[in-house]
Amino acid sequence: MKTFYPAARDSAALDLHRVQRRTVSVLSVAQLLSSVGSGASLSVGSLLAVQLSGSNAWAGSVTTAVTLAAAVAALPLAGLAGRRGRRAALVTGQLSAMAGSLLIIASTVSGVFPVLLLGAAMLGLGTAANLQARFAAVDLADAEHRGRSLAIVVWAVTIGAVAGPNLIRPGAAVGEALGLPALAGPFVFSAAGLALAAVLLVIGLRPDPLLLAARIRTAGEPLAANGTTAARRRHGLRAGLRAVRKSPRARLALFAIVAAHGCMVAVMSMTPLHLQLLAEGPMADLPAGHVHAASTDLLVLIGFTISLHIAGMYALSPVMGWLTDKTGRLPVIILGHGLILLAVCVAGFGQQQPVLVTAGLVLLGLGWSAATIAASTLLAESVSAEDRVLVQGVSDTLMGAAGALGAGFSGLVMAGVGYQGLNVAAAALAAGVLAVAVPAAARGRASAAAA
Repeated sequence: MKTFYPAARDSAALDLHRVQRRTVSVLSVAQLLSSVGSGASLSVGSLLAVQLSGSNAWAGSVTTAVTLAAAVAALPLAGLAGRRGRRAALVTGQLSAMAGSLLIIASTVSGVFPVLLLGAAMLGLGTAANLQARFAAVDLADAEHRGRSLAIVVWAVTIGAVAGPNLIRPGAAVGEALGLPALAGPFVFSAAGLALAAVLLVIGLRPDPLLLAARIRTAGEPLAANGTTAARRRHGLRAGLRAVRKSPRARLALFAIVAAHGCMVAVMSMTPLHLQLLAEGPMADLPAGHVHAASTDLLVLIGFTISLHIAGMYALSPVMGWLTDKTGRLPVIILGHGLILLAVCVAGFGQQQPVLVTAGLVLLGLGWSAATIAASTLLAESVSAEDRVLVQGVSDTLMGAAGALGAGFSGLVMAGVGYQGLNVAAAALAAGVLAVAVPAAARGRASAAAA
């Protein structure tokens, strides 16, 4: 199918399928490069926080800063995408995250804890951009392949994110060569990957998929200079929530996305500390100026465990996308939250066995993948085209907020009721989604049979 794109210079014919393939390819490679930073922060963030703060109470602070910043940045980045296109929003996020990686390196040298938190917050802008990239993959996708296109971009995170936690040992070598502390090394790789991702997006994401989709949808109508219409300029959390409330399917999708992310972040962010406590015994809060140094072998074990968890999140994303397109959105949402429920039971009740904790984290990643891909696809097609970018920004805002709350309160919950109690709390949230999604799927099957 040929579609004409009214560019400023000419009206050259573009094959939409070719443009979509190139868009997905560029987004995928950029995700691969930028995801090293998220993998590094997940594996060593809690350890850095404890070392620089001198207290276990701050173990979840890095993950909290990353996820909270991602939540705060989601709507502004969505607004930027609406005005200037996906490319401008994604590049802004990647460059901000690169600066965050450099600040984290500076914090390990200076030993200043607030600098670590500031760097983590800026790294969160990259997280927000990476979340937006999955929606950029479906701007030009046809209805039959939305799940697949979204899943391919999510899957591309696998290599970078899995490599991130395993860069601890080579990162230590790089850090030593550069005169940096061992835990700073992975963030050197992170900064380089984010810089390359930004350059790739600037060069390769042309034409911009969101602006092209807007021009196609409004063909023949007067457009603003940036390719947007007046209807697309609405912004703000309230406007987005009003758009979501119009559709029961959009409400369910948003609930599924937020709950899956909250469960995943809460359990995942405390697992490195739980494994450290399991291996070395409880650590009392350290006096100011003293740091607990985890052994290199323990750091490698933690990195390997988080790598397997991240592999569960991303490695089977194409399968989850295929299932979403073939079996429907609601069945895969149910599958995802069913896996999350199983995962937290395995990790929680097997908390004394590192093998079971690792198995639980792999299942947790698989559940997150299924729920997020299916629910994101359902959300994108359950609202009008004019509201879509705004609703996607609201989704990422609430998703990040859930992650921030999960990370922020997970340390308190773990201190009060232990790692098992934390997993039980996550199980209750996953069960709540299933209580809504299963009847909705049954009603959908009944309506289809009646028709």
